Amino acid sequence: MGPATEDLTMTLLDHVSLNVSDYARSKAFYEKALAPLGVKALMEYGVACGFGRDNKPDFWIGKGPGSYQTAEQIAIISPVHMAFTARSRAEVDAFYQAALAAGAKDFGPPGVREIYHPNYYGAFVLDPDGHNIEAVHHGPA
Repeated sequence: MGPATEDLTMTLLDHVSLNVSDYARSKAFYEKALAPLGVKALMEYGVACGFGRDNKPDFWIGKGPGSYQTAEQIAIISPVHMAFTARSRAEVDAFYQAALAAGAKDFGPPGVREIYHPNYYGAFVLDPDGHNIEAVHHGPA
């Protein structure tokens, strides 16, 4: 049991960052793809941009080595999986359409994925660098 002041709405992760090969292309992609989820660009520092809701940038993209990386470590972009919380199934559908319109490749259309649980409704796309980007809603229809 945590301290009495524990905020039960806090998530496990505060923020994450993805390396991208073309900053302008990726920023434009994420601005369009994440808009249906209520996510927008909130901060920008050179070739790094933080996206989020409610003035909290918790998803970052950036080009080039971060202060903790060497150029050799990011010479090859290693695709990762990122899942964004949608507030409804309609948001998942809108994300999927917006991402495709912004240049994503289909990696799984919106639908129930009962393998995870009966109300898992998600859609998957590949971003310009091959990152597997998902929007998911866990509630009932």
